[in-house]
Amino acid sequence: MPNALYDTDFYAWANEQAALLRAGNLSAADIENIAEEIESMGRTEKRELVNRLTMLLLHLLKWRFQPGLQGASWRATIKVQRRDLARHLKDNPSLKATVPEAIADAYGDAVIQAAAETGLPESTFPVACPWSFDQVTDPDFWP
Repeated sequence: MPNALYDTDFYAWANEQAALLRAGNLSAADIENIAEEIESMGRTEKRELVNRLTMLLLHLLKWRFQPGLQGASWRATIKVQRRDLARHLKDNPSLKATVPEAIADAYGDAVIQAAAETGLPESTFPVACPWSFDQVTDPDFWP
């Protein structure tokens, strides 16, 4: 049965559903929409992984292909993204299984952004990510 509150006031719906679940009143809970929201949260965590990898790969590409412009700002971004990525995977360890797919998705986006930011043609950059996940996340790796 559709829950009007879900469509009109998500915040109120979420609080109501949490209270129902805590009270053990599963028969009154909006199970279908709760399940949908939980699945959505999982997709959000995966998107966050891809976004972190995109930013990291973008700056590693700029670092590698524009060595004359390497500076403290790029170095800081790379270091922060590595730390954020490590925290995200620590909080969501099952995402490690999706890393190969996430790197492929992120790398494609990083190449597009790197070309736009550097003025270099996309064909300048390797077709596939030239670095392993271990390299990308290694604090001592600077291509």
